[in-house]
Amino acid sequence: TDCRYCLQSLRGRKYALREENAYCITCYDSLFANPCEECKQPIECNSKDLSYKGRHWHERCFKCAKCSRSLVEKPFAAKDELLLCTECYSDEYSSKCFHCQKTIMPGSRKMEFKGSSWHESCFVCQYCRQPLGTKPLITKDNENYCVPCFEKQFAHHCYSCKKVITSGGVTYDDQPWHKECFMCAECKTQLSGQRFISKDDYPYCVDCFSRLYAKKCASCKKPITALGGPKFISFEERQWHGECFNCAKCSVSLVGQGFLTRRDDVLCHKCGS
Repeated sequence: TDCRYCLQSLRGRKYALREENAYCITCYDSLFANPCEECKQPIECNSKDLSYKGRHWHERCFKCAKCSRSLVEKPFAAKDELLLCTECYSDEYSSKCFHCQKTIMPGSRKMEFKGSSWHESCFVCQYCRQPLGTKPLITKDNENYCVPCFEKQFAHHCYSCKKVITSGGVTYDDQPWHKECFMCAECKTQLSGQRFISKDDYPYCVDCFSRLYAKKCASCKKPITALGGPKFISFEERQWHGECFNCAKCSVSLVGQGFLTRRDDVLCHKCGS
């Protein structure tokens, strides 16, 4: 048997096989040996070839780029094409756990939430200490809670639907409401951010309250409500807005003045006499 490349006899010599063809060691190394990433020399067939993502190293060259410790059969990480032992990688690049402030080692599971990182074992409910993982959670005072614990410890219940208010909401008359539940008791229009009037512990929009409960001004016939001003005049079961209580003949204001009545009209003394 002869070397496939140089045709010299292989009898009594070491050789290597490739695709069923025999090569002397010298030819095999010159044709097929991978160059080492570290020393740039070929990795001969009698040397161990260590490979990672298509790159190759001699066993003696497979070491941490920072501390030069051997990485053979040890965990390592890659950064910008450099190989680093886990200790050096952690010192340079690893995140710190928001809870315990210790390094999150490469290869361990990291939880991220609101721009911060946690060890999986540190990312737990503040109350029951159970892992949160990817479960729904609620944050209060920089502490995380699973939804059942948060509701048990902190959540208010809506005065209307009695369900838990997890965020936002409206407070009225010292009672919490969901924003979508805080609506007119008559027409069901949402009142959050709107003017409203209360009666019997329930809110009403101005239109509904005026239509259902407000007294009508004897002059302009419009409802008399607190939203129209605090002053109104009442006389013999009739009411007027302060600005509407005027002489029916000369229109002078009668607020704080004496007046006379003639059928449904009110008159100043001058016009009445």
